[in-house]
Formats: sequence, structure tokens, C-alpha cells
Amino acid sequence: MKSYNLTHLKELEAEAMYVIREVAAQFENPALLFSGGKDSIVVAHLAVKAFYPAKIPFPLVHVDTGHNFPETIEFRDRYVEKIGARLVVGSVQQSIDEGKVVEEKGFNASRNALQTVTLLDTIETNKFDACMGGARRDEEKARAKERFFSHRDDFGQWDPKNQRPELWNIFNGRHQMGEHFRVFPISNWTEMDIWQYILHEGIELPSLYFSHKRDIFLRDGVPLAATDVIPRRETEIPENRVVRFRTIGDMTCTGAVFSDASTLEDIIEEVAASRQTERGTRADDKRSEAAMEDRKRQGYF
Repeated sequence: MKSYNLTHLKELEAEAMYVIREVAAQFENPALLFSGGKDSIVVAHLAVKAFYPAKIPFPLVHVDTGHNFPETIEFRDRYVEKIGARLVVGSVQQSIDEGKVVEEKGFNASRNALQTVTLLDTIETNKFDACMGGARRDEEKARAKERFFSHRDDFGQWDPKNQRPELWNIFNGRHQMGEHFRVFPISNWTEMDIWQYILHEGIELPSLYFSHKRDIFLRDGVPLAATDVIPRRETEIPENRVVRFRTIGDMTCTGAVFSDASTLEDIIEEVAASRQTERGTRADDKRSEAAMEDRKRQGYF
């Protein structure tokens, strides 16, 4: 009798594709939240494999802060066309123009937290009952509390003390009118798993992830992109340095790292040796000890 063994990447892939297919089976109008970052790109790649040769049976949803890196938007549009998916875009600028949110002022102003209102509006307008995303348990302590199927009430809010049990691979997607679920197919993956899988599958990524020259300035030791959307103090002088990004989000709160890693192999070596956490350069996580959990309770991804 032949033995049948899966590598750990194939086991994670099989688990994630099972979760994605469960979403398609249990919900009437699901969607896939797509930021253009490596994790959501991997989830989209898994969805394509899960339903191949058919196209994925749900749209991609991007919440555009208006302060995204241009490379992210260019990659998003090209990738959506490549896989033949439908794209739904929620605009934070539109939420500001309609008076639903108030833009922050000052040197540390960011539109990152404003995404919550735009995301919830987009979910309600399109009547999505499940939104899959690329969050992982190892990213941040609040995300470690999430389960694969994470219930949101009719206000889009999450209560970490009121989650449904998940026994073995049995997922409960039952919900009332107006409620929805956030679903995390790659919850059990680590950052290293993501990079090894990207290398194994030959998945294309935005150029931001690889070392490149960029005008940056230092704020609290973190290299930030020198752009018109981030006001600088007189002492914050831009310089052209070689950097790359470990996460991709709103430019106002996403810091770079000094790195010469220009290939996937280089990045895997760098991540293996790094003493800094993946989100260690994200200013939005440093606003308070429970910054992520507070945002998630309000409906943030």
C-alpha cells in the first residue's frame, strides 16, 4: 500500500481551498476582500485554483483610501483583468465627500481607520453576506482571536467573546438578515508559509515587495514614503534609499524596511533572519495597545 503524504504547504493549500469552497456553498452573495497585498493575492490565487477551470464565482472588493501606492492600484487592475474577475471598489474619498467620515488633520493623519465606514457601506450596498480576506493569526494578537468563520452583527461589529465554535472542519455560516461573516481561509498560515507558497506557485506580486530606490524620510525610526499625502516636519528631509515593503496598505501608515532583497529567495532568507515583526512598521497598530482589536470591533478588516 502506497503512503500518501502532503507537504505542509499542500496541507495548508488544501485547508484554504476547502474553506473557500465552503463559503461558496453556504452563502448566497460572498466576496473576496482584495487589498493588492501578498496575503489577499494568495487567497485570490487559491480561489482561482479552487474553481478552475471556471472563473471564481464572487467579485473582488477593494477599499481604496485614495492614498494607496500607485504600484498597488496598477497591479490590482492588471490582476483582476488577468483572472477575469469582477471588481467592486469602495472609495474613502467618496465617504469623506458625503460627510460620512471626517478626515484627520496633522502630521500623523491617516485615512486607514476611515476605511471601516467605507467597507461597511460597500458590504451593505452590495448585500454581501460573507467577505473572505487574507488575515492570518500570526500577524497580530487581535487577529489571533478570529476563527475561520467570524460573525459580524447587523452593525458590522465583531464581539470576540461571542464567537461560534468550530469543531474539526465544521463551519457554521448561519446568520440573520443584515448580519454577515468575515472568513479567513489562510488563518493558519505564517508569513514564512506565504513567501514559500508564493515561490512554489510562481505568484506575481507588486514591485513594492522587492528592493527598489525610493524617496523616503524617517519618522520615529520608520522609513515612510516621501509623498504629497504625508505632511513632513522641517527636520524630516527626504533621501533616496534602497527599501522594500513587508506589508502594503495606506501610504500614510505603512513603513518600509531597508533591504537589498530583490528576489523571492532573498526575501525568504531575510524573513527567516528578521528580528522585527511583519507589522512592526505599521503606524496604525501603534496608536494604542489594542489598536487593531478596537478597529476590528468597529468593523475594520
